[in-house]
This record gives sequence, C-alpha cells and structure tokens, in this order.
Amino acid sequence: MNETMHLSLLRERFYRRDRRSVAAAREFAGTAATDWGFGARQDDVVLCVSELATNALVHGVPPGRGYQVRLLLRAEGRVLRVEVHDSGGGEPEVREPEGESGRGLLLVSEIADRWGVGGRDPGKVVWCEFGHVPPGGGHRVEQDRTPGGLDHLQDQQLGLALRLLSLAHLLVADPG
Repeated sequence: MNETMHLSLLRERFYRRDRRSVAAAREFAGTAATDWGFGARQDDVVLCVSELATNALVHGVPPGRGYQVRLLLRAEGRVLRVEVHDSGGGEPEVREPEGESGRGLLLVSEIADRWGVGGRDPGKVVWCEFGHVPPGGGHRVEQDRTPGGLDHLQDQQLGLALRLLSLAHLLVADPG
C-alpha cells in the first residue's frame, strides 16, 4: 500500500497592530518550521520572523491595520520562505552596524540564505528563505547574501549588537 504524506505548502496568519503579536508570530513560525522538518533551522527562522514582524509593527503598520506572516514550503520541500506583508510605505534598508538602532535586517541578511523586498498595493513584502538541513548535516546548504553583512564586525561588536537586539525584543514582547 502506497501512502503519501501531505504537507500544507502554505501557512499564513494575520496579526493586528499590537506589541504582543511579535511573540505570537515567532511561535507560529517555529511550529511550522518544526512541522515541515526544518528543526535544524528553527532558531534562524524564528529570529528572522521576529525581526521582520517587529519591523512591520514599528515601521510598516499604520494605526488600525495589521500585518500578515506567510510561510511557504518551496522547491519540493527544500526551502522554507518567510514573507511579512504590511501596508506601510517606504523600503527597508540594511543599516550600518555602527548605528545605534536598525540592525534587524543586517541580522536577517546574515542568518537567512536569501532575503529581499517586493512590492504590494498598498505596502510591501519583506521575505527571507532558508534551505533545508538534513539531520546531522551542516548549517547552510547554499549562500546567497546581500553585500555588507556582519563579516567585518569584531566579536565584541557582534556580541553587543545581539545583546541590544535581545533587549529590544523584550521591550516589544512585554505588554506592560
């Protein structure tokens, strides 16, 4: 008897403009990553969803609106694509590592295998992709990065950036 396992190739969820939505988006993405066999990349997926959802919440969601997180399984299950849709204007950009804020896309550019921005009416879609890592396999299967990543940062600068980012997440996730 031939049985085939059906995996949903698309999961999406809408979040209203609320600080607590970022934590819910992280949980949603982490569950999908595990369900789809991307457990080795789950932390990467969750961190990037957190960054993109926070950016949408802070910069892209006007009052009374929300944002959408869409997860797609592509390339015959070998690629997990994350999309965060918002209705705000402007185009996100990777900022300089020496700046006082705005390092989220810098981290996404280093952690995800690929990332980019697309248009929608109204707003934009910021996306990133992760290649599947087989059990016991290495961390990355393919590299396609935008220039200006974290390679030139010293360990001390990178550690500080990651600590600041963790604090920012606590502030966004804290409803009080």
